[in-house]
Amino acid sequence: MDASRTRALRRGAPVAVLACAAFLASGCTGSMSSALGDGSTTQAAAPMSAEDLQTRYQKVIKEVLPSVVQIQASADLGSGVVYDDQGHIITNAHVVGSEKTFQVTTANSEEPLRASLVYSYPDQDLAVIKLDRMPAGLKPAVFADSEKVEVGQIVLAMGSPLGLSSSVTQGIVSATGRTVSEGGSDGGTGATIANMVQTSAAINPGNSGGALVNLDGQVIGIPTLAAADPGLGNAAPGIGFAIPSSMVKTVAGQIVRSGKVVDSGRAALGITARTVVDERYQPTGAAVVNVLSGGPADRAGLRPGDVITRLGNSTITTTTALSEALAGDKPGQRTTLTYQRDGREQSVEVTLGEQ
Repeated sequence: MDASRTRALRRGAPVAVLACAAFLASGCTGSMSSALGDGSTTQAAAPMSAEDLQTRYQKVIKEVLPSVVQIQASADLGSGVVYDDQGHIITNAHVVGSEKTFQVTTANSEEPLRASLVYSYPDQDLAVIKLDRMPAGLKPAVFADSEKVEVGQIVLAMGSPLGLSSSVTQGIVSATGRTVSEGGSDGGTGATIANMVQTSAAINPGNSGGALVNLDGQVIGIPTLAAADPGLGNAAPGIGFAIPSSMVKTVAGQIVRSGKVVDSGRAALGITARTVVDERYQPTGAAVVNVLSGGPADRAGLRPGDVITRLGNSTITTTTALSEALAGDKPGQRTTLTYQRDGREQSVEVTLGEQ
């Protein structure tokens, strides 16, 4: 699924029902014996059976579910993952919305707990809330290094799809390094997020902010989006996306320490823009509406009315395409920006700032 087909996305999160009894581990080899010099033989490890795999699933679920909670705002329902032993919980920004207080239900109790917003960071669709009190049995999740996530790994998605708390589904990592743009019409923040983990585990409304977990019991991502078929407008089964755990740790760590995100790591031009179309109503570029004084675009000489058509190696036809191009860059990076002014194409070197 390329970036151009990830624009029609909807809010979601990992789904329910444990179905693993007949799922065999892939990549295992059969038993082999080899003769040694002394005539003895050695037996290679037997392939994992369905029963062994089911036992491993159940072990991971038992370990991780106490770290996954259900979050109820006044109108929205989502999931969250316990970040530390101080009661901080990481979730999606679109789950908390504009709310300041929440009801949190843990896997071990039906009695809701009160939590308050610490900080929401819509640009990465992440937020941290904090419980008023830390109940017994609630434990922090273990977050993996998402740089080590590989395509084909078996994963479990945990959360509260459609309000069904403590639900679990399974799938695999379908791809890594996806850049995905959220839709903002159905509750999303409209963020463009880089390096997302694509998974076949079901993502449904209510699972947003939950946990995508490997078979070592480590969270590799926060499920955030389910893809929608751009032709039909409904969900595209088996195509979901999770914010990688390394980014989750970076953002949550800054919020817990400083009460906000102080180093986003996200590149920016320092402009606001809108998509422009030609006479056939086809998008042709991102028109600059406002330029931040002293920002990267200002220093490069851009001004309102300029139409950006290329950034580095990326062709820019829409503001979403511009956001996706910036998502793959870093603050301080120097790149070439191509734009049109008064019908003439011009190029300029620009040093990117931070969002």
